Amino acid sequence: MNRLAGASSPYLLQHADNPVDWYPWGEEALEHARAEGKPILLSIGYSACHWCHVMAHESFEDPDTAAVMNARFVNIKVDREERPDLDRIYQNAHMLLSQRPGGWPLTVFLTPDQVPFFAGTYFPSTPRHGLPSFVDLMNRVADFLAEHPDEIRRQNDSLQQALGRIYRPAGGAVPALSVIDKGRAELASTFDEQFGGFGDAPKFPHPASLEWLAWHAARHDDAEAGRMLARTLDAMAAGGIFDQAGGGFCRYSVDARWMIPHFEKMLYDNGPLLGLYAERAATGDARARRVVEQTVAWLERELRDASGAFFSSLDADSEGEEGRFYVWDPETVESLLPEEEWAVASRVWGLNGPANFEGRWHLHEVAPPATVADALGIDEAEAIQRLDHARDRLLAARADRVRPHRDEKILGAWNALMITGLARAARALERPEWLALARAAMAAVRARLWRDGRLYASVREGATGAMPRAYLDDHALLLEATLALLETEWDSDLMTWAGTLAETLLADFEDREHGGFFFTARDHEALIQRPKVYADDAMAAGNGVAAQALQKLGYLLSEPRYLEAAERTLANAGPMIEQAPVGHMSLLTALDIHHGPPPLVVLRGTADDLSGWQRRLRGQAAPVWSFAIPADAPGLPVALAEKTAPETGVRAYLCRGLQCAAPVTDPAALDSALAAA
Repeated sequence: MNRLAGASSPYLLQHADNPVDWYPWGEEALEHARAEGKPILLSIGYSACHWCHVMAHESFEDPDTAAVMNARFVNIKVDREERPDLDRIYQNAHMLLSQRPGGWPLTVFLTPDQVPFFAGTYFPSTPRHGLPSFVDLMNRVADFLAEHPDEIRRQNDSLQQALGRIYRPAGGAVPALSVIDKGRAELASTFDEQFGGFGDAPKFPHPASLEWLAWHAARHDDAEAGRMLARTLDAMAAGGIFDQAGGGFCRYSVDARWMIPHFEKMLYDNGPLLGLYAERAATGDARARRVVEQTVAWLERELRDASGAFFSSLDADSEGEEGRFYVWDPETVESLLPEEEWAVASRVWGLNGPANFEGRWHLHEVAPPATVADALGIDEAEAIQRLDHARDRLLAARADRVRPHRDEKILGAWNALMITGLARAARALERPEWLALARAAMAAVRARLWRDGRLYASVREGATGAMPRAYLDDHALLLEATLALLETEWDSDLMTWAGTLAETLLADFEDREHGGFFFTARDHEALIQRPKVYADDAMAAGNGVAAQALQKLGYLLSEPRYLEAAERTLANAGPMIEQAPVGHMSLLTALDIHHGPPPLVVLRGTADDLSGWQRRLRGQAAPVWSFAIPADAPGLPVALAEKTAPETGVRAYLCRGLQCAAPVTDPAALDSALAAA
């Protein structure tokens, strides 16, 4: 066993018995590199990554390859889910060095002072795909560094300057509202009219873009934005990116039709998608409701820890094959189903047609149930019922298969995304049991990741390694999740927690001189750069989430410091938003709020009286921030305590920005006031 044997990361533990002399990232490895004058071979991946496993089997488990690695490099393994700070820096370095996007595994060669001078992703063990063998590459890289140190030094200086420009933008002014129209036009130009989504294969859900479409459609009555959102959600729900038998979404589709996914399932995608589908289901969409119910069932069944928190991911592979756990052959399915269920399932899921994944069948909707019902001469409701029964039978049969590996890290940011999704789903569909799941997860995150007044990013049961410090995303997303819980059901303790998170954002992460929030805290270890990230990627950017959440909390508490921090963020990011609005959708939402916050309603009254008012507010077409605070709620901040409850009934306070109208006690009067707002 090498030095990874005591790691907290399941991904690092997968490499603990490699013949490679791996180090985890830390001072021991860095000091060894400096003392020996050796370059560093940095390998970044994660436990559910298919190509990470391929490179591990081909190279890191091979003694001859390991001998070259050990002789010529100090070798460091990093779990990108535990150390997103390192991943962000070196992914951007890869982009600058190679002029193409990175990915995982990320393979980066560093000088002993941590500056990268060559980078790639997967390298094969033998020359193929236009790539050299990994051993040949390593020898050439090490030789070049030894023979051309001055050239590498000049390149490193240029790289550091380029990274500095990325991570320390000069800033400008808060963009005008017109940039939102530019972003909408750019997004529409990439919309796939035939299959939904944006761009071509591989096709990702991009929750930040979908969230923006939902916001913009409701806020500005934009029917076209609503249509793009609906088309995408429908296509994904019918596609193979959604697990038709077991629920939950895979990370992306390898084709433009959403048919064949990359089979890993990540917690971070499923949280926002759960909220979006639930809000669509609330309009009466039966398919969206099924997606939500299946996804919550999958979450409880396969990703929920005993503490109430959620694990991070499921692997794409099982028994050494990608997708093996999920795919079928028609003979097996037919043997599991009664004839009447097979008649529907075979037609809906394409089991009566050609194979679509390496000689086998991955389930996706080839024909809608309504079309199949017509062909069989039965009611659509009967066809859907038969399909539901077929799902149950396939899920039961699949339970006997060898399951994909589960990464049992508890990640604060990813749990926050799911807590928000569950809270939104509970609110939209009036499912208190889902709210209970969200509240239990938040309690578990606080119990396990908040220690001695400090938040940590990750924990795993039984791990002995040090817990990584929390990042901007952890704090911002947990603040967003806390506000989502408070909007669903008031809890004064959570209100205090929201204040703690907001104050920590300002104290530990804000760039007080230029605006915006750094990705790492003030006392984080020194790296070659301190990133400040504005662009969305697989998750909404922490700066965008922070700017949204701080504005909502700032208006709720009449706290100008939070509003000013959000404004400084928008100003510092302004030129980047104007240049590429479609890459900054979460900041576009924050910008929309800055120029005109939605109505905020504070309801005060007895718990029994509040529920009807809450239900009525949820029926509003345009976004409304609403908080229903029981009359006996303890420990309220001054701005909320001043909004008193009546002796009987409910008193509603309608605010727009920092201005509040006289309270009303009649729901119809509130409706009229909202219509005029």
